This record gives sequence, structure tokens and C-alpha cells, in this order.
Amino acid sequence: MSFTFQIITYGCKVNQYESQAIREYWQSLGAEEISGKGESPDLVLLASCAVTAQGVADARQMVRKLQRDMPRAKVIVTGCAASAEPQDFGFGNVLACISQTAKWNLLHHHPLRLPAVFAEKNSEYPDFSIKGFARSRPVLKIQDGCSHFCSYCIIPFTRGKARSRPVRESLAELRRLFEAGFREVMISGINLRQFGSDGMNFWGFLREAEKEFGAEWKGRARLRLSSLEPAQLNDEGLETLAQSSLVCPHLHLSLQSGSPSVLARMGREHYSPESMAEQIGKIKSFWDTFAFGADILMGFPGETEEEVRETLQMVEMLPFTYAHVFPFSVRKGTKAEFLPGQLEKHVKQEHAQKVRAKVEEKKECFLQAMLEKKTMRLSLDAGTDEGWNEFYVACRMENAPNTHELLTVEPIGAEKGVLRVRCAE
Repeated sequence: MSFTFQIITYGCKVNQYESQAIREYWQSLGAEEISGKGESPDLVLLASCAVTAQGVADARQMVRKLQRDMPRAKVIVTGCAASAEPQDFGFGNVLACISQTAKWNLLHHHPLRLPAVFAEKNSEYPDFSIKGFARSRPVLKIQDGCSHFCSYCIIPFTRGKARSRPVRESLAELRRLFEAGFREVMISGINLRQFGSDGMNFWGFLREAEKEFGAEWKGRARLRLSSLEPAQLNDEGLETLAQSSLVCPHLHLSLQSGSPSVLARMGREHYSPESMAEQIGKIKSFWDTFAFGADILMGFPGETEEEVRETLQMVEMLPFTYAHVFPFSVRKGTKAEFLPGQLEKHVKQEHAQKVRAKVEEKKECFLQAMLEKKTMRLSLDAGTDEGWNEFYVACRMENAPNTHELLTVEPIGAEKGVLRVRCAE
């Protein structure tokens, strides 16, 4: 039974990876993916996110839009919003609403002949795998779930407890991606601090990847790390990064706040801004230039002006080159829903804007510093003149070739947050 389909993916890199696995399975059934622009597919997969209340609202609005614009199309809603608030998706065009821990069933059943009841996987690693990717820089998922239960976070409830993929499976998939022509791969998971497989933690996995691929792929391909837990950045982690020939000089940490008291209310007392500053200060010993970003959550219940100042001081102290700054969003069923001192929406937004402004100053300084670099390595979006350098700076290239290969380029200017580059002589 052939069919046409479209995939709409919200949220994290892991969601993108899982959508790719489903895409490959559906294509193996003879299905054809279409853009949905000007033609209506038989089926739409909506991979949803529930990190914020807005994420759930976006998914719900998209289902309504599909019902209006493509009345013939059936929709399968899956992902974290389908787990957190399945009652929000009771529309006539919804063929199935499949929770995140049951999403793996989509790899084993024809989507137009789905079972009435879906099996859940809450304690074993879900069997997603990929051979390619719809974008130029694939994601390699090695871990799922989280067992930490931060007071604001719904993800442990939607994705289940932490579990990890066998190391050899991940390395085999990484080899497939390199050999398929991809030259930048992002290593990703829901909580990489809780990775544990074959007797290895996350840093052990990276050392194993270096052992297997370093000599063969050094200078030809690279790895980028997705968000890390701050407490992961211990001495073992720094030593592993210093010895890697493949990892981009770029770290993104889930810092959330620079205030110890806010971190305590969040259930994140396992690190402090001071310990992070100490560890990050050591990075210059092996990366003279590096990108540094973070997730920062402002307007947490009870957040005072003094606690905002503490986060601003952290931003000033650390070598930020960008940050994702979010106003706090209440998630039903989390501890933070019932904490006293819930702030009004405009106050949360004001707190977030103060931090964004400080980060933007640092981002612009880093962009200007990029102009002093003689060369850098660029990964292009296929068929475009745009891409990213190793320092996670958006670039636009003059006379860009159509290639997946890493290109040696030189900077020639900067405008609107984008670095202009050309092929280095």
C-alpha cells in the first residue's frame, strides 16, 4: 500500500533523528515524501515537543492548520506533547496520537495499518537507527530519557528513564554516516551525563570514537557535541576534549541559571557557577578559540532582582559566544507548577531580555574576533552558500561549491550576525 507523506518536526535534535529513522522506514515501504506545498500528502507525521507550554500549543495549532489546509491528509501525532497532553489532539484528522515511549512502534507497522494499542518502551533503549539524514549535518543519537527530574522539566515523564545505546551500534552508524559523505555529525542525547553503555560513560564513548576514527578522518570530518550537563565538564572531560582530533571547539551547557539559590529550587545543586567558571577557564590550555553557549531559564518561581544579577554576573564572567535564553514556562505535573512566587509573564520576559542583551554584546564581540582568524573550516548546507564554521558561527560563502566536504575558508566581513567568507588561497 503506497502512500505519500510529509514530516513536521518540532523541538530537539533527538526528535530530528527519530523522524529520520521513521522517514527511512516509510521510504522502505515504497512511500514518497513530498513537501506539502501545493500538494496534499496522504499522511503527515507531526513529531511534537513539550519542553514549553508553547511547544504543545504550536503542535495543536499545526494540527488545526493541516485540517484546514489539507483536509484529505491524515495526521499521526507523536513525541513529547503526545505523551504530556494527548487530550489536546482529539481532532478528526488525527489517525493516531502515539506517546514518545511508544514512538518506536512506527518503525514496525505500516502507518496506515496501525495497531489499536501501542507497546511502550520505558526501560530499554528504543530501536531507532539511520543510514542518512535529511539535512547536511546529521544527528547521531546515543542516549534517551532522563532520570534526574529537575523541578521544572516534563521530559523524564514523557521520555522515560535514562537508557543508552550499545557503543558498537553507535560507532557503526557513525561510520555509515561518514562513508555516506557527511562531514559533520552531532553526537546527541537527552541527558548525555547519564550515558552509560558497555562500561563506558560519555567521555569513554568519545575516546572510543577517537580511537576508531581519529587517524582516518582527522581534518576530513568532525564531531559536534549537543548540550552537555555542566557537571559533566570534569577533569576527565577536559582531558578527553584535549586529546580529540575530531570534536569541534564548541561546548553547549545546560546551565539554566547563575544563581545558586535558583539552581537549588530547580533541583540542580550538582554544580555551581563558580565550579563551571573554573573548569571552563582550563579550556584555553588546548582550544585557543572556542564557541561557548548555554541554555538559560529566566523568571523561575521566586526569582528576585538579586538572583537576576547573579545570572548576569555569570554571563559576564563566562566566555559566552551565544545562548538560548527562555522565560520560564509552567509545565503541568512538575514540582515547579506548585512553587510559590510564580512571576507574571511580563516580569519573566523582562528578566530574560536583560540576559539576552548581555549575551548579544558578547556574541557580536566574538563575531568581530572571527574576522581576525586567517582561516577556518566550513560545513555548507548542501546546495546553498550558507553553513557553519567549527566555532558555530553562521557563514555565507562567495562562489560556494555544492559539496558536503569541509572547506578551508577565510573571513572577509560580517553583517547581521553572519560571517562572510571565501575560499582560502
